[in-house]
Amino acid sequence: MARLVPLGRVRNIGIIAHIDAGKTTTTERILFYTGVSNRMGEVHDGQAVMDWMEQEQERGITITSAATTCFWRDHRVNIIDTPGHVDFTIEVERSLRVLDGVVAVFCAVGGVEPQTETVWRQADKYYVPRLAFINKMDRVGSDYKHCLRQMVDRLKTRPVLLQLPLGTEDQMVGVIDLIENKAVVYEDAARGKSYTIQDIPPEYEAEAAEARVAMLEALADADDEIMERYLAEEELTPQQIRAGMRRATVGLKAVPVLLGSAFKNKGVQPLLDGIVDYLPSPLEVRPVVGLNENGETETRRAADDEPFAALAFKLMNDPYVGHLTFLRVYSGQLRSGTHVYNAAKGRREKVGRLLKMHADKREEIKEVYAGDIAAAVGLRNTTTGDSLCDETRPIILENLHIPEPVVHIAVEPRSKDDQDRLSLALGRIAAEDPSFHVRTDDETGQIVISGMGELHLEIIIDRLVREFNVKASVGRPEVAYRETISRSVEAEGRYVRQTGGRGQYGHVWLRLEPGEPGSGLVFETAVVGGVVPREYYRPIEQGVVEAAKKGVLAGYPVTDMKVVLYDGSYHEVDSSERAFSIAASMGFKDGLKKAASLMLEPLMDVEIVVPDEFVGEVMGDLSGRRGRIRGMETRGSARIIAADVPLANMFGYATDLRSSTQGRATFHMQFGRYDPMPESVWEEVTGRDSKRQ
Repeated sequence: MARLVPLGRVRNIGIIAHIDAGKTTTTERILFYTGVSNRMGEVHDGQAVMDWMEQEQERGITITSAATTCFWRDHRVNIIDTPGHVDFTIEVERSLRVLDGVVAVFCAVGGVEPQTETVWRQADKYYVPRLAFINKMDRVGSDYKHCLRQMVDRLKTRPVLLQLPLGTEDQMVGVIDLIENKAVVYEDAARGKSYTIQDIPPEYEAEAAEARVAMLEALADADDEIMERYLAEEELTPQQIRAGMRRATVGLKAVPVLLGSAFKNKGVQPLLDGIVDYLPSPLEVRPVVGLNENGETETRRAADDEPFAALAFKLMNDPYVGHLTFLRVYSGQLRSGTHVYNAAKGRREKVGRLLKMHADKREEIKEVYAGDIAAAVGLRNTTTGDSLCDETRPIILENLHIPEPVVHIAVEPRSKDDQDRLSLALGRIAAEDPSFHVRTDDETGQIVISGMGELHLEIIIDRLVREFNVKASVGRPEVAYRETISRSVEAEGRYVRQTGGRGQYGHVWLRLEPGEPGSGLVFETAVVGGVVPREYYRPIEQGVVEAAKKGVLAGYPVTDMKVVLYDGSYHEVDSSERAFSIAASMGFKDGLKKAASLMLEPLMDVEIVVPDEFVGEVMGDLSGRRGRIRGMETRGSARIIAADVPLANMFGYATDLRSSTQGRATFHMQFGRYDPMPESVWEEVTGRDSKRQ
C-alpha cells in the first residue's frame, strides 16, 4: 500500500494554551470547516467532539489530549488537542515531544496567562515552531496589542502580526490580511463557512498600511532574504512574504500571529492556511536523534526507506479494542500483524492492529509511514516513552521528562471485591498517566496515590467509580514534602559479614553536599587509584538512591543534594555488588544524621485576577496562608496578584476565594519549587508524622 499524502504535505500540530483560552473550540471549528465533523461541537454544552470523556463534558475542560486527522488544501493535518490545566501538564509534555509544530491560542482579554508561559517553555525545550492565534477578539475588553506586548515581555519571542481585526469587540466582522492587503468578511448566517474577500474599507487603510510596514520590518529582522529585498526597496509579493515567514517560523526566529474568534466562527480558515503555510512538515524539523546498540549517537531521517523508529508517547485503555499505544513514527514504515523491537525493554512485540484515531473513534489502517501519528493494539510490554524500532537497527530515542507529583491521598477499598478491582484499575491508570504514582505505605499498609494537584486526583477517583466500578474511601490530600541537607559532611559506610563460606565486604567513603534547588539527587565518583573497582560504582549509586527514599527527619524522600564517592576499599574474594550497595546505604544514612537536614515544602506559583475592591482582602488572606507577594499589575479594571504560597495552605482555596470576592475573582496555580520550611511548621509536620508512627 502506497503513501496517500507526500511527507512534505503532512503537518503534525498541537493546540496549546492556558485553560479557557479556546483550544477545544478552535479545534472543533477546524474539524467542521475541513469536513471531518458535520456539526460544531460546543464545550459549554458538553457536545465537543474532542472532549469525549464524561468528566470533560461535565466540567467543560480538556483532561486528556485527543488526536484527530483532517485535510486542508491537499495537506494532511494531524492534530492533538491538549489540556490547559496545570494538573494535566504531562499531556502537553508528551504531545510536544512528538509534534512538529503547534498553534498557541491566546485569549485577547487575558493575554499571556501562567499556563501559557509553562507550555511555551515546554515547546522551547523541544524546539517546536509555533504559530499564535489570538482568540476571543469579539469579547468586550479584547486587546490584541496588549497580548503582543506580553508575548515579547513574558515569552521573550518575536511576534509578527499578519492580520488586523475588522471591527472591534462584538462588532468584529472579519480580519484584514496584511500580506494580501485585503479584507476577509464573514457571513454569520453561514456559521463562518462563507466569507468574501474585499478591498480594505477606507477607514482602515491608514492603519493597515502602517501595520503592513511593521510586519515587513519585523520579518526583515528575522529573515535575511526578506531583509535584502526590503533594504533594496523591492516590492515583495505575497508568495515571497509567506516564504520568508515560513523560514523564520521553522527556524524559531519569529512567530506569525493571526486573529479571530473561534466561538463566533471568524478567522479559522486563515488559521488553517497559516498551519499549511508556516508550520513545518516532518522533513523540515530536526532529524530525530537516539543511541544505537553501541551507545553511539545516531540520526534517523524522516523517510519511508529508513529503518523503522517510533516513540510510544501515550497509552490508553479503550473499552472496545483494549490496550492502545499511541505512536509517532519518525522513520521507516510498519504493517499491522508484524513485529517491532522495544529497544528500551529489549523485547519483541507483535503489532496486532493499527488504528487512526479521531478522539474516541477509530479507523483501522494497514500501514503507517514516517511522520504518521497512529495507535497500535497488542503492545503489552510497551510503556510511555519507550522506543520501538527495527530489530536489526535498534535505537533508543530521547525519553520524556515526567514531572514529580506534589499531592498524596490515601485510598481504601470498601470490600474484598473492591480491593481486587482497585489494584487492577490503579495499575491501568498509572500505565496511562506517568505523572500519577501508586504505592503502599510501609507503616500503615494503606494504598497512597499521588498526582499533580487536587483536580488531577479528583478526576482519577471519579474514573475509579465510573469506569472501573470501584467503591473506595478517600482520605484528605497530603503534601509531598521533601528533605535536604544544609551542610557538607563526610561519612563512612562499612559492611562486613563473615559466615561459614564466602563473606561479604563493602567499604565506602561518601561526601554529602547541599545541591542547587531543583537539582534532585546527583551521584558522582572521585575515586583515585582503583581503591573501589569501577564495577561497584553502579551498585553504590543504587544503594544511595534507595536510602534517599526515606530521610531522617520525617521519612520523606531526600533531594537537592550531591553525593560523591571518593574513597573506600574492597576484598578480592568477599566483595560483591550487594555488599557495596548496603555499605553505601549505611554511609548515606549516617551522613544524613550529621548533615543538619532540612524539611522542604512545595511552593506554588499563584496568580489571582481580582477586582480592585477586593485586593486588600485577598492579599491579607494570602499573608495568612504564608504567601509572599511577588508583584501586582493592572489589567483593565482588575488587578493581577502574583504570589508564592505553600501548597499545604492552598487546599480548598477556590471555595474561599469565591466566597470572599462574591465569585468575581479567579486564580491559577502551578508548582514552582521546593523551599525550606519554617521551623514552627516543620515541628507540626514531623510531630504529626511521629504520632502516626
